[in-house]
Amino acid sequence: MKKKIMDFKVVENRRIHAMYSLLRLVPADGSSVPDARPGQFVQVAVEGSPSTFLRRPISINYIDREANELWLLVRKVGAGTERLCEYAAGDIINLILPLGNGFSVPHHSGSRMLLVGGGVGVAPLLEFGKVLKRMGFEPEFLLGARSEKDLLELDYFRAIGPVHLSTDDGSAGHKGVVTLNPVLSRPWDIIYCCGPAPMMKAVAAKAREIGAECEVSLENMMACGIGACLCCVENTVKGNVCVCTEGPVFNINQLTW
Repeated sequence: MKKKIMDFKVVENRRIHAMYSLLRLVPADGSSVPDARPGQFVQVAVEGSPSTFLRRPISINYIDREANELWLLVRKVGAGTERLCEYAAGDIINLILPLGNGFSVPHHSGSRMLLVGGGVGVAPLLEFGKVLKRMGFEPEFLLGARSEKDLLELDYFRAIGPVHLSTDDGSAGHKGVVTLNPVLSRPWDIIYCCGPAPMMKAVAAKAREIGAECEVSLENMMACGIGACLCCVENTVKGNVCVCTEGPVFNINQLTW
């Protein structure tokens, strides 16, 4: 898939949480949002942050073809992402997109599939769930967070399919981390997962236990996004590979977990 460097205009910066902003963007030149596979990401140039020199990798959260919008769910974790969360409607953001490899689509239309997300790891699952539903699949979601107030984009997920919840404090859904939710032990054919590495490793172990296929979206630290800097290298069964070019999505059988 051809990569592009494009300017986008901010339509809205919706602060959906103290630590998260939902950026709705449209191409600044009026062209269409480029095609992208669920699970791919963009590299965002950060203007107005003197301490930020490198682009920031952000998962594609959603593509609204009717509105010609690209959505990015940004978590405020440092100077770069803090600046992105300050952008206002009308501001211009430069993106490189689409990057990496995304999720695969099941071969069988009746496949029982669960999409598992924790924290900002829910971001790529919204677009993926939308695409799966349009293809005739019936995806279900298992989403986790520290508490009910930290669960993100629930209304959007519920518009796609059944949503199961886990919160550390029990304020919504099952009490405890997502990997302890009984839903995870159901006879799924394939599980897709994105979130903190310990969570994904535990989900991968559960998938092996129940005999399900499993794909995970790694969140290794990235700089260039094109495989040049080697800072996102992951050890796999075939040796070290760059997550930004070979991933971020991997079948767990490719990993050394």
